[in-house]
Amino acid sequence: MDFQPIERPADAFQQSVSTEELQAVCHRVFGAGGRVVSAVEMGLGMYNSTYRVTVENQARPVIVRFAPEPDRQFGSEREFMRNEYATVPYLTAIAPLMPKVIAADWSHELVGRDYLVQTLLDGVPAPEGLRRHPRPTWTAFFRQLGEITRTVHSVRGRAFGPVAGPAYETWSGAVIGTLRDIAADLDAVALDAADLRKAEAIAAEHHAVLDEITEPRLLTGDLWTVNVMVAEDADEPTVTGVFDLDRTSWGDPAADWPIRMAAAKQDERVAFWETYGERDLSPSAAWRARLYEILHLGAIRLEHHRLADTSAIAGTYDAVAALLPRLA
Repeated sequence: MDFQPIERPADAFQQSVSTEELQAVCHRVFGAGGRVVSAVEMGLGMYNSTYRVTVENQARPVIVRFAPEPDRQFGSEREFMRNEYATVPYLTAIAPLMPKVIAADWSHELVGRDYLVQTLLDGVPAPEGLRRHPRPTWTAFFRQLGEITRTVHSVRGRAFGPVAGPAYETWSGAVIGTLRDIAADLDAVALDAADLRKAEAIAAEHHAVLDEITEPRLLTGDLWTVNVMVAEDADEPTVTGVFDLDRTSWGDPAADWPIRMAAAKQDERVAFWETYGERDLSPSAAWRARLYEILHLGAIRLEHHRLADTSAIAGTYDAVAALLPRLA
């Protein structure tokens, strides 16, 4: 087997599997003839370990993704891969863009980690593909992203919270629960969580503003350029695939990651709104948006901790401190 893992320090969050484990997985999924010819670890994400695998009896390479070991996962990020798998039936409206699941295994019989085997999407990662086109043409990409996001947000649910649970009867309950879980994770790694707990208390006090949201909608959780494939040889950036939607949940579309990212800068991404539609700019929506930003910053703080980026961690405290007075 030609095995090309990404070399990382022994204490890095992401850790490769062994050649023996990868081969055992492919034997289980593809049968006795499923010998791995090559496996290249892909550096597209910062959570799961992902490999492009060529298997002897398969016409095309496949993607094999391994979740972190259970004891390495934060409580607020537990079993993301299972959450992604549970979301598949709700994403049929964008099924042509999604990888197909070939196999999913939560048994830990072969390797002590959840894993998914999926089809390989056509195209190249959007961060690479966009650079091949003049910036003025990037508006086409963001219009497509707006349309995809709008399509996902049109899916209605029955309760709030992560698709795989836990479920909450109210939107305020889901937001407060998430803030509480992130604060507990920060405590566990000896990072100050006082600002998140203050935001949690404010959310509880003003729960009625959150509970103006009464209909759960499907949120992508993490959709942006790093989770999108684009065509290699198109005249303009053309979306060919969307992947790694493992942070999906039911909630207020305004709380979703692509809404945050589309609003972050006045550049080519403003084309997102041409297909997504107008934003709610009411005082209540503006208040909720500030709380959602604190929630995002808490999750970002945990991610910076995983990456040992101390200066970026400090920046999240400054950003939350600037927002808290505007919630009172």
